[in-house]
Amino acid sequence: MTTDDQPIAGDDLDNAEPFRELDDHKVNPANDLIKVEVIDEPGSGGAHHAYQVSGYDCMGLDGTLITFQNGPINEVGVNGLTHEVLLAIVADRLRSFQKGPFSTRYNALALTHIEEAQNWLNRRTLERMRRGVEGTHKV
Repeated sequence: MTTDDQPIAGDDLDNAEPFRELDDHKVNPANDLIKVEVIDEPGSGGAHHAYQVSGYDCMGLDGTLITFQNGPINEVGVNGLTHEVLLAIVADRLRSFQKGPFSTRYNALALTHIEEAQNWLNRRTLERMRRGVEGTHKV
């Protein structure tokens, strides 16, 4: 736990009570079965860091715990995923579909917007690096 009793990656998040359930992904019967729960308090920046995804068989386990970076890397080290990591995974999957029999205009448009999101996040990081505040809680 941190000094203000906020859970961080590695804490006992598997037994955490959900704060709220997300439903933006529920658009088809498969996704309707998948539950996404926010399971931690927001951090100092206002964002949550831990999400429990369940409702499917993941190598014999019911779901996956996704934890995001919690705290400045310069202070706490790398302790979770970043938005860039998840976007890179989704972009890779869409690029793979586009090379195969499931290539569609919809996939291409989704990939374009994911790449745009990656671009904006990269620009944000470069700007923070230029100002010397990347890896800190400074705005």
